[in-house]
Amino acid sequence: MLDSQNPVSDRESMEFDVVIVGAGPAGLSAAIRLKQLALENDNEVSVVVLEKGSEVGAHILSGAVIDPVGLDTLIPGWREQGAPVDTLVSQDKFLYLTSGKSISLPNFLMPPLMSNHGNYVVSLGNLCRWLGEQAEALGVEVYPGFAASEVLYDEAGAVRGVATGDMGVAGDGSPKDTFMRGMELTGKYTLLGEGARGSLTKQIIAKFELDTGREPQKYGLGLKELWEVAPDKHQPGLVQHSMGWPLDDAIGGGSFLYHFGENLVSVGFVVHLNYANPYLAPYEEFQRFKTHPAIRDTFEDGNRVAYGARALTEGGFQSVPKLAFPGGALIGCGAGFMNVPRIKGSHNAMLSGIMAGESAFEALGANRTGDVLASYEKAYESSGIAKDLKRVRNAKPLWSRFGTRLGLMLGGMDMWVNTLLPFLKHTIGHGKPDHATLQSASGFKPIDYPRPDGALTFDKLSSVFLSATNHEEDQPVHLKVADPELQRASEYDRFAGPSARYCPAGVYEWIVEGEGGEPRLQINAQNCVHCKTCDIKDPEQNITWVTPEGGGGPNYPNM
Repeated sequence: MLDSQNPVSDRESMEFDVVIVGAGPAGLSAAIRLKQLALENDNEVSVVVLEKGSEVGAHILSGAVIDPVGLDTLIPGWREQGAPVDTLVSQDKFLYLTSGKSISLPNFLMPPLMSNHGNYVVSLGNLCRWLGEQAEALGVEVYPGFAASEVLYDEAGAVRGVATGDMGVAGDGSPKDTFMRGMELTGKYTLLGEGARGSLTKQIIAKFELDTGREPQKYGLGLKELWEVAPDKHQPGLVQHSMGWPLDDAIGGGSFLYHFGENLVSVGFVVHLNYANPYLAPYEEFQRFKTHPAIRDTFEDGNRVAYGARALTEGGFQSVPKLAFPGGALIGCGAGFMNVPRIKGSHNAMLSGIMAGESAFEALGANRTGDVLASYEKAYESSGIAKDLKRVRNAKPLWSRFGTRLGLMLGGMDMWVNTLLPFLKHTIGHGKPDHATLQSASGFKPIDYPRPDGALTFDKLSSVFLSATNHEEDQPVHLKVADPELQRASEYDRFAGPSARYCPAGVYEWIVEGEGGEPRLQINAQNCVHCKTCDIKDPEQNITWVTPEGGGGPNYPNM
């Protein structure tokens, strides 16, 4: 049996100046900035970007309305260079939903930072595909289909690179005919841009205690569908957000509808993962949301063309860990740069990649290697990212403490105060991590969700089909349950098996065979859309998500 977590002498190695994990907005921005600086200074800098998806953009999922500040900083001429960013926001709508009605919230009550004036509705996946092309044109080596599965350390304990997972390993751990050993990619610095709850990022934060003195990171589960709607339903540039129904006041979350492109509408639903009710099913809440009278009309005579799900970092300012460690740095949403009230993180991800790239280039120019990129940490502290997050730092904690209605009002007031008086420092803590917020099933009743109609609402498996998710079937399961007995005693006996409900792809099933039979957890790893919710929400932290064979997972079009 193979152990791909331990390096061996027969593994080939490639050496670079900078190794970047993740071809998202942060990773590609860092790579591009490094190459730009090399050209400006007539230097040579070797940069590689590893991407676990089958292509750049395959695993990218976001709303997305982007603030162009990141693009403007990285590539000022993007408008003339054909970037797929062309639907300017034309109208902002904010709704509060009850079970049958909608209340429109006046825009003038919203803090200025909530305005989407000057922002664009995009497919973030397509934007990343374009950024990948720009990176390659500058000489960056971009390797899609290669999953970074292991962190490599030097004798002093500093990060010296990563290794990709072995390919062609059977489910029992034995090599198949197609077996190919993983490869070591070493660098003077390694930048991790894996997105929310990245598997290597999680290890690095723990090893170097980067979260010491910080609030626990908080998360949301974002679910999204892409629809082609009837032309008379399409309003190019319309951005609509809502809160309230179908979630009750104690459960944080909300929705978005973004109109863009050729009759396309992105519809999404976010559930904050600090909910207490183990019977809650975020996917079913999303389907139910679409039936609201203020929502369903948009999709009449429309066609659903894509589906996906992804965890979001929601801890904000007080949860951002230390960013630099010996031999590298955290960039993008893995570090927690999403602005929760704005539902935006891509611009901050890009800005963090730019700053990390500049810091790494400076270190390379001084012939340094493997040390802490202190200038990146310092740059963040005085950056637009920190300013962006600081103004909204109390919104999520207020929402969590006081519920949607009162928390929404208090959060809005706090954002106004911090906009007018930016020197204020009072910061509210988040409290428990999300895995500790579930309460015993004995205190709740099961929720009876409506059956999907196949026209507006759909079951999980048909949705997973639309995500084009695929994994090599005969490979080790990448969802690791450390203690099966603990899983049964805790997750099933106490919490009534919430993994079958919080997973948006039907990966987990609790099966009881015969009367009085013992419950058994079945893991349908083939369905996994890499959202990481199980790694976040499991009450005992007994499930660990690790990278499957490279190229596996969803293949999102236009998401």
